[in-house]
Parts: sequence; structure tokens; C-alpha cells
Amino acid sequence: MKAMFSNAPGGPETLELTELPTPQPSMNEVLISVKAAGVNFPDTLIIRDLYQIKPPRPFAPGGEVAGIVEAIGAHVTDFAVGERVLAVPGFGGFVSHITVTAEKVIKIPDTMPFEDAACFIFTYGTSHYALRDRGDLKAGETLLISGAAGGVGVAAIEIAKTMGARVIAAVSSQEKADFCRQIGADFAVIYPQKMDRDTQKALSNDVKSIVGANGVDMVYDAVGGDYAEPLVRTMAWNGRFLVVGFPAGIPKIPLNLTLLKSCQIVGVFWGAFTLRDPKQHQVYLAELFDMYKKGQVKPRITETFKLENADKAISYVAERKALGKVVVTMD
Repeated sequence: MKAMFSNAPGGPETLELTELPTPQPSMNEVLISVKAAGVNFPDTLIIRDLYQIKPPRPFAPGGEVAGIVEAIGAHVTDFAVGERVLAVPGFGGFVSHITVTAEKVIKIPDTMPFEDAACFIFTYGTSHYALRDRGDLKAGETLLISGAAGGVGVAAIEIAKTMGARVIAAVSSQEKADFCRQIGADFAVIYPQKMDRDTQKALSNDVKSIVGANGVDMVYDAVGGDYAEPLVRTMAWNGRFLVVGFPAGIPKIPLNLTLLKSCQIVGVFWGAFTLRDPKQHQVYLAELFDMYKKGQVKPRITETFKLENADKAISYVAERKALGKVVVTMD
């Protein structure tokens, strides 16, 4: 088998394409012949030892994969050789073959391309859980999404529109603003690559010019850093600020703002939720696949890389160039 290994902490340039024997599944595992692997922002962190999970080296990044079951362990009863599946190993996905415990494997519809399946669960699972569970988004409410042109942002746009919300996409370029409008955002605001007090005020004013005095019912913050505070300042009474990620850094928000607006700051940790409440996770998965079958959601894959170029795929995401999803495909 082939694998793009991280042998030492560092950037994407430190990854090495490696040949090694194909693993065999243990009693509770499934061996998957990987056809595609999604690229996500945690991949840019995990190889630098900056993610909350720090696997022993060598390891391959890549938290979600799709492919065909090639072998099953003796205790596995829910899967058969030849079935089309996706899996969420958390890491290890930039490989031609991977063994995954059966509970992390999900069957996919015959009509779902491997590329879509490999880009589905992380982003749509996170955004669906955030909006439906943590934020309790209602039809008619206004949702602002920062980093809206990225994987989770695009998923949030599609899911929010399915739920009947009005969506404002906050992005860093006109190209990204146009992209978000094309996939359903009602409005878009553009923020600069670097923020200071003046640009923070300008961002708040841009949002307020759209929503007026009532403010934003919910913020889905996938950026963090200095972008967070001006968005809290736009919030409506009883608004909800969802903390999804912070590629721009961990924000420092004056808590007096939450008192003045009677708003909530709510953490979104989808991965931990799936482990703590697996039954509800299955309910949400069923809802997502139903949305997919109805054409309400679909991964917007805009860039594809071969396994040997997985380092370039990670760089592309790290540099915040991605529109929608980036995928790595295997020969």
C-alpha cells in the first residue's frame, strides 16, 4: 500500500510518500480500499502537532475516507466485502488502504460518488450538529457564517437554507462572496485579511446595514481571532454565537457584550458529540443522507489532488485558498 506519512512535526512539505505492506483487519475492524479522502483544516494542524489529537509517528493525515470494503475482521457482522462505505478514522486517511473499527464505518448509497462521500461527514456533520442541535436554528432567523466559502461554511449555508433561515456569508474576497451567493447565501460581506479596530468596526457596520437594529440571531464562527468580537457586536437579543473553529487564532471576547445582548456563546465539538451520544449521531446521519438524496446538500468539490500531491492539497487548505471542498483521490 501507499501512504503519505508525517515522520516529524512540520508543514506539508515534510510529508513523504511511503510504500509498506497492506494491513489486515483485526477482529473488530474493516479494511477499506480507499478511493478518495477529504482534506480538512485539522489536517493542516495535526502534522504540526498543533491539533488536540497527537498520533504517534509515523502517521498519515486525513480524517475522512471513502472506498470499498476489501476485508473484514472475524467479529464484524454489519459489513461485507465489496460494499461501498465511508469512514471517519480521524487521521490516517491519506493512504491507499486503511483499517478502521467497524463503528466508524458507514455504508453509502450506490449513487453517491466516492469523492462526495469522502467530503461529506466532517463538514456536513459539524454544520448540521451546530445549527440543529447547539444553535437550534429556526426558520426565518438570520444566520451569519464566517469563513463561509470553506468546507464547513458551505455546508452551513446549504443546511441553513434547508432549515428556512436567511444567510449572510462573511468571507475574505469578492470571489468567495460570489461563490457563496451562487450556492444560496442571501447576502455577503467581505472582511480584510488582517483586522484592526477600524476594520472591526467596519465589519460590524457592514453586517448591521443588512440586518438593521434587530441584529443577527446566530453567528457560526469558523474563523475566530480578531474577527469574532465584531460579529458578537452584531448579535440580536437572545442570539447564539457558535464557536466552530479558530484558524485565525483563539479570540478574546469582552464578556460584557454577552450581558448587554443577553446572548450565548456556544461551543461546537462534533467529534466528541458522536462518541458521547452515538444514538443521536445516527439520527442526525440519517437526516443528512436524506438531505443528500433530495439534492438539498452536496459537497462542492472545487480542487482534486492525487495521493502523491496530498502535501499540496494541505497547503491549499492552509493558505485559505479553498472554495468548498478539496479531495485527494487514489489510483
